[in-house]
Parts: sequence; structure tokens; C-alpha cells
Amino acid sequence: MSATRTDVPVTTASAESAKGVAPVDSARSERLSALLQQHGALAVLVLVSLVASFSFDSFATGDNLGNMATSSAFLAIVALGMTFVIITGGIDLSVGSLFALGGVLAAWGSRHGTLVALLLPLTVCGLVGVVNGLLVARSRLAPFIVTLAAMLGARGLMLALTDEGADTYLIGKGSFLAELGQGRTLGLGNPVWITLVLFVAGAVVLRRTCFGQHVYAVGGNEDAAALMGAPVARTKILVYTLSGLLAGLAGALNAAWLASGVTILGNGMELEAISAVVIGGTLLTGGLGYVSGSLVGVLLLKVIQNVINQIGSLDSSYQQVVSGAFLAVVVIAQTWLGRRRQLM
Repeated sequence: MSATRTDVPVTTASAESAKGVAPVDSARSERLSALLQQHGALAVLVLVSLVASFSFDSFATGDNLGNMATSSAFLAIVALGMTFVIITGGIDLSVGSLFALGGVLAAWGSRHGTLVALLLPLTVCGLVGVVNGLLVARSRLAPFIVTLAAMLGARGLMLALTDEGADTYLIGKGSFLAELGQGRTLGLGNPVWITLVLFVAGAVVLRRTCFGQHVYAVGGNEDAAALMGAPVARTKILVYTLSGLLAGLAGALNAAWLASGVTILGNGMELEAISAVVIGGTLLTGGLGYVSGSLVGVLLLKVIQNVINQIGSLDSSYQQVVSGAFLAVVVIAQTWLGRRRQLM
């Protein structure tokens, strides 16, 4: 009598569930990494603001918050243009000089009317952006070198217009340009409203238009974008032009706010803008970025600066130390999160 043996695989409930645990955990970890990368700066901003509100009586006052919002508006406009540039994998070091040049041109042009005062900085700074884009896209030169040369050239042009900074052009207090920079609507300064409108428009362009998709594609993989038919060169030219236009506009609004074209402004603004964009979740390597994150990054830098001013015993240079340290932490975190998401 022979015994017949049948081997039947045994499947338990725990074994079946184990098969689905890994994919679920991996997807959950990937979502968490994406949330940290996109909204980590916002969480830090809320935390720092709450601590400052309880620590300093004057921090959460309407006047202080309004002044922070207005002073943040000009850097935010510059950072908006920088966001588009960095998403494509580029960099624009000329925005600080274009900011100063735009302010001087607006103040000089205000003698011929508000229209000239606004169109002149937009035209000149926009043209500088076009040249930057052409050299980067068509001549395939390094963005760092191209925009560094533009930074020096724009700063030199600004000094030539002001006789090495000896001449300061003023904006009449009763003009429409002054009202545009110094006026308030619904309790907020006009530059704040202009900034909000620009950021909403920037978010729509980046997320809902073909141009925005091309920006992400070029930053993600330029060769693959070209193979898919994306206009790589035109996209690069447009983002550098946009960066120049917004830097000139920010300078013009700042001049209207101060009622003069101050020549010493804009030094180091390009580094502040880059810091704000990266802190907001945009990768320096390109291909990933958020307009809203850049705005949060600007606000976080301004809140840190305001907290240091509230302390009083610390020098303003500590703001740069804290910003630099925070930027280093963010870049390290971005690199770690990016590698983690690639392994999932």
C-alpha cells in the first residue's frame, strides 16, 4: 500500500498581509517625504511665529506685521522670478543689481511721468534678462558666469547713472508712483497686494500652462525634454527674461516706497532670493519647485530677521548666520529626502 503525498502551499493571513505591507509603507513614506519637502518651511514659519508672538509683545502687532509684509514684498517678487530660473536648473546672480538699477531708473523716469517710471526699468532689466537667456540657451554658457557678468554690468550702469552714487533721484510725494508704493488698501500696503497677485499668476502659469510644464521638463532632464518636443532654448530665454522683469519691477516699487532711487540697495539680494527659493522646497538641481514655497521662504527669512531685531542685543549680522545655517540644513534635508524617494 503506497501513500500519496500532495504538497499544497500553505498561505496564512499574516503572509498575505505581509505582501501588501511593504508597498503601503513605501507609498506612505514617499508621501511623507513629499509633504516635508513642500511644506516643511511652512511648519517652521508657523512655529517660529508662535514662539515670537509669546516671547515679544510687539511682534504680533498690526504695525509690525504690516511692516514685515511690505518689506517682504520686494524680495518676494525677486524670488518669484528666481523660482522659475532654478526649476529649470539655472541660477540668476544679476537680480540684486537689476533691483538697484530698476529703482534708480524708476526714480529718474518719474520726472517724465509714472508710465515712463514703470516702463523704463521693466524694459532695461527685461532686456538684460533676454541677453542672459540667449547666452545661456543659445551659446550654452554657464548660467553662473553669464549672470555674474550681468550683475557687474548692471551695477556699473547704475553707478554711471548716479555719478558713482553721488546723485539720488527723488520721486514726488503726490505722484501716482509714490501712491503705488506708499499707499494702503484694506490695511495692507499696495506692494503686498501686487506681490500676492503676481504669486497667484505665477502659480497658475507654473501649474496650469504648457510653459509651466516645459519649465519642469527642462529642469528634470533637458535632453529628455528636447526629445519630447519641448522648446528648451525658448523656455530658458523666457525664464531669464521673467527674472529680469520681476527684479526691475521690484526695484521700481521699492523706489516708490522709499520715494527715491537708493543706490546702495540690492547688495546680496540675489543670495537672499536663492535662499528663500531653496528653503521653500525648490531643488537647486532643478525639476521640482513651488511658487508658494518661495513666498513662505521669504516670510521665514524676514521673521528671523525681525526676531533678531526684537531681541535687540544681537547684531543684524546674526540674521545672515542663522539664514546660512538654516539654508545648509534645508539643502541637506532635500538631498536626503530626494535619495530616499529614489530608493522607494
